[in-house]
Amino acid sequence: MKKVLFLSLIVFASIKTFAQQADKDAVKQTVNNMFDAMRKGDSTLLRSTFHKDIAFQGVANKKDGSVVLDTDNPNDFIKAVGTPHKEVWDEQVTFNDIKIDGDLASVWAPYKFYLGKTFSHCGVDVFTLMRTPAGWKIIYVVDTRRKGNCPE
Repeated sequence: MKKVLFLSLIVFASIKTFAQQADKDAVKQTVNNMFDAMRKGDSTLLRSTFHKDIAFQGVANKKDGSVVLDTDNPNDFIKAVGTPHKEVWDEQVTFNDIKIDGDLASVWAPYKFYLGKTFSHCGVDVFTLMRTPAGWKIIYVVDTRRKGNCPE
């Protein structure tokens, strides 16, 4: 009896671990699709990664040393991505931490942003995603931006 219970616990733990990894992979794919859309200038693909009520914010340092929270209009960003521009927008991220609780996920992703091959800025993107019937959708993005001292 103890062997059956032990084996059942191992199987259950294995299934749960597999499901959590599958969710993390799906969350990561949604975020990667967003960056692929930016590189391609594809506003349709970009919009498909976002929940209809997405919020965009940025933590910014002003010249006087104060810190402000800037709120951006997601539709302006979508339009900017879809508007032809000279250089490819290439945001390169490292997925440091993905956490999931049921239908809510968060991603901490240091990044470096390039216009074509030219470094522009760096910082950290923090994404919040929600599982929907259509898959994981980004519901919130907040980031930091700076020219140097880039996180790894």
